[in-house]
Amino acid sequence: MASNGDDSSNANDSAWQFKGNGATTDAAGVTLRKLVFGMFKNCNFNNGKTILPSTTHSFKTCPEAEEAVAAAVRSGLANSYAPSAGVFNARRAVADYVNSELPTKLSPEDVFITGGCNQAIEIVIDSLAGNRASNILLPNPGYPHYDARAVYSGVQVRKYDLLPETDFEIDLDKLEAAADNNTVALVLINPNNPCGNVYTYDHLKKVAELARKLRIVVISDEVYDQVVYGERPFVPMGLFASIAPVITLGSISKGWVVPGWRIGWMAINDSNSILKKTGVVQSIEDCLDLTPQPSFILQEALPQILEKTPKEYFAKKNKAMKRNVELSLERLRDIPCLLCPKKPESCSYLWLRLDISVLDNIKNDLDFCTKLVSEESLVLVPGVALGTKNWVRISIGTEESELMETYDRLKSFYGRHAISKETIKPNGDTTVNQKVVAVI
Repeated sequence: MASNGDDSSNANDSAWQFKGNGATTDAAGVTLRKLVFGMFKNCNFNNGKTILPSTTHSFKTCPEAEEAVAAAVRSGLANSYAPSAGVFNARRAVADYVNSELPTKLSPEDVFITGGCNQAIEIVIDSLAGNRASNILLPNPGYPHYDARAVYSGVQVRKYDLLPETDFEIDLDKLEAAADNNTVALVLINPNNPCGNVYTYDHLKKVAELARKLRIVVISDEVYDQVVYGERPFVPMGLFASIAPVITLGSISKGWVVPGWRIGWMAINDSNSILKKTGVVQSIEDCLDLTPQPSFILQEALPQILEKTPKEYFAKKNKAMKRNVELSLERLRDIPCLLCPKKPESCSYLWLRLDISVLDNIKNDLDFCTKLVSEESLVLVPGVALGTKNWVRISIGTEESELMETYDRLKSFYGRHAISKETIKPNGDTTVNQKVVAVI
């Protein structure tokens, strides 16, 4: 290799005045995307198996949504920059959508359009991060993008538990104990990802009353509001905005099965103008001026998507989802290492407890999922990615044939890793542990 005669540039790399931002590394380290896509490195692409879950067999969106986007493209009206807060017709359509169940109606000015719910999470946390000592209360288990953005924005994370023995209701006593004078908000996910529960009116009212007592805002993540298939109806947190201020986050990603379209919103439920008086609304508007706007084409299409999608579309999809839950619970009888403590009523996942005591050479949930993807090309989300060890999340938002293939692979994996009678000899005792159910 030719040399310019001066190798001093390599002598002291530390002399450069710049370096990478460690905050991005810390934040990315707790994202779901980082962990799950990292697991794909363990896939065996030569085993002849398609990686599951696939995109080809998942539920499809409705023709009305597809046509709305196509019409927006053809119209030529969405080829310019959009306003930072969002196109007025899109904001009006979202206000109408959320107003259907609210006593205090929102105006278009109470709605801000975002690039999916993830951008809404980023903006709302950044808008509340003015005090460097501030902290935010997040559910455990929960959605890790809240953790990631809080880390990036310098907001301390404090966790509250969801209790399996009470249908994953919030442990209100521990939630209150986790708060202090620097707490600014609590995040509520309803319908709940990953647990699949739907909170009752009475429970949500208690949450609002506690938020008022603590003088904090409720951030209500409601992206799964159209994926409810149990007996318990969805109740929007905005109903309790007269008790405590509520910022509702939503999108069409889950209900319409279009996460790649990246269109969502924030709705300000602020009956007593608390968020306006404290400058939070202004901070949100300022943050929107700093970030890229969501696609004008999707904003142009959003009114038609929200207004023209027939109720039958959701009913059919949710009926299929409910059927998939029943099939899953039936198939899990053959996979004793995975236990479902609560039959889900919403969302497109099962949240399963992993019993590693019946498995050989499996250390924890991350080890289980890593070996599973390597051996079976099947991707499950380890519970540790969502804040809870030795649980796993499995996607059921797919066609029945793929779901059956998923459980076939899980059964095969279990069969290879289940503890046999011959391997259970603790301290020289040859007595078989009656807790173990193995494929022998």
